[in-house]
Amino acid sequence: MKSIYKNVIIASAIVSVVLVGCNGDKTAKLAELKKKQTALTKQINELEAELASAGVTAEVKTKDVATTEIKTRQFDHYVKTQGLVEAEDNILVSARGMGVITQVFAKEGQVVTKGQVLAQIDNSLIARNVEGMKSQLELATSVFQRQKNLWEQKIGTEIQYLQAKTNKESLEKQLAAAQEQFDQTRIKSPIDGVVDQVNVKVGENISPGMPAVRVINGSKLKVVANVSEAYITQVKKGDQVMISFPDLKKEVPAKVSFTGRNIDPLSRTFALEADLPASTELRPNMTALIKIVYASYPSVIAVPVNTIQDINGEKIVFTAEASGNYTVARKKVVTVEGVFDGLAQVQGLTAGEKNYNGWLPGFKRKVSI
Repeated sequence: MKSIYKNVIIASAIVSVVLVGCNGDKTAKLAELKKKQTALTKQINELEAELASAGVTAEVKTKDVATTEIKTRQFDHYVKTQGLVEAEDNILVSARGMGVITQVFAKEGQVVTKGQVLAQIDNSLIARNVEGMKSQLELATSVFQRQKNLWEQKIGTEIQYLQAKTNKESLEKQLAAAQEQFDQTRIKSPIDGVVDQVNVKVGENISPGMPAVRVINGSKLKVVANVSEAYITQVKKGDQVMISFPDLKKEVPAKVSFTGRNIDPLSRTFALEADLPASTELRPNMTALIKIVYASYPSVIAVPVNTIQDINGEKIVFTAEASGNYTVARKKVVTVEGVFDGLAQVQGLTAGEKNYNGWLPGFKRKVSI
């Protein structure tokens, strides 16, 4: 029994000696590694400081990327809106007199001229009155002429002469009024154009102000739209406009012919108009998409929007520059002056530099300068 106990004590002592020896080796190795780590950290810090002072990235990665040479170009500032085609002369002709429609001369699609009769209201009673007044006026004119001759010869009284003159002038005014009333029974076209709509039929009653015929002059068309009040000081008469018609797959260049000064209190917009060239394809109330160029710069630098990064509140573009055997990314702070159609007009870049086409996977966003 004592022999067994003695053997156990000896074995335990041997294991303890082995463990102490192993721990001593690991401690020495750890100390050696920490010493190397300190040296490497120092070297890394020195290299990072040198790279930072040179303005290049602290970590260089090589990767095949696409770059684009920065060039000056024309850049337009514009606003887009939707509008409608309107005819400059789009008139719904109304009746001026009242009565029964006896004739309709206008037909839809018919070309008419200014003053042409489109429809006739019954004027038989007025016509008889006009004829009766003409006869009375002829008699009054004859009496007046005789009284005038006698008065010039100092025959008769002045009152007879004045009565004849007054009677004649009164009948002239009555006849003119009757003829005007007679003319109001004829519904006439006020413009040259095409009949677009006929709203009356023979036998119908009509009264003053009731719409009868619509006449449109298609040679004078315009686009009418509303633009946000944010552009009230930028959009002005004479600005270039590109008008597209989705249904026709057609674009028409034009110029702003009118800008309203009043802001609509509900939509917060102002009115805009642009004259259109004559066209057989365009129709009133057709939808139009309008691009209004309110500023144009012939030679500025513009880059794709997706190449601009927002880093710590700054707008950054990374340009490609040669550094030894590598091409490295250099950070450039830019000022964005306008964004249109995926391009941004910027200040802070120079023509001839190359910028990366978008942010590329594998490049860190944190770049030291």
